[in-house]
Amino acid sequence: MSTEASSTLAFDYEWDYSPRVSSLFGTFTFVAIVGWMVTVALTAIHLFALPAIPADAPVQGSIEVITSPWAYIFGVPLATLGGFYYLTTIGLALWWFDTRHPLIIKILTPITASGVVFSSYFVYLQLGVIGEICPFCMMSAGATVILFALELVILRKSVTPSLSNMTGDLGRVVGTTNFAVVVFPVLIGLVTLAGMFMVPMLPLPDVVPFV
Repeated sequence: MSTEASSTLAFDYEWDYSPRVSSLFGTFTFVAIVGWMVTVALTAIHLFALPAIPADAPVQGSIEVITSPWAYIFGVPLATLGGFYYLTTIGLALWWFDTRHPLIIKILTPITASGVVFSSYFVYLQLGVIGEICPFCMMSAGATVILFALELVILRKSVTPSLSNMTGDLGRVVGTTNFAVVVFPVLIGLVTLAGMFMVPMLPLPDVVPFV
């Protein structure tokens, strides 16, 4: 069993990490937090700024992007869905710091790759269909690319068994997880997003227009 693992359980395989992997995961976590903050800002714009724009008002630039039909899936802003994506990557990164198990690295690979695929499509919509750029959206797209690149470097700096060899040990890895470390920060992020959606439903007084 690799000395990198924090668990005392014995596995039928070994793994090894470069000394740089921990710092790479630290950078990964930081980028994911920045991406999450960007999606929170975009969600706030959707919930608090866009309703103040008259329905017949002409829009352009970034506002045209985030009011386009492609900015929502079943009525939910893409920014909010992006927030869930970043919280997932944050949670998995924290899980790796807690267990040091290579299974988490393998789980992150398709997740970060899918982030790049979806972001590429949204960038295409901005440049090729809508014809406008949303800076926050581009920042989020850049964050997904950086996360995927970091994941690839982590894989290159690690000696890990195949995913099929580790899948059966998922329950054992979960059993050694300190959920307070992994789940609590993610719950804070989820509560933040949920709270933003609840604010517009509160019986608040109408805004007094400036004279």
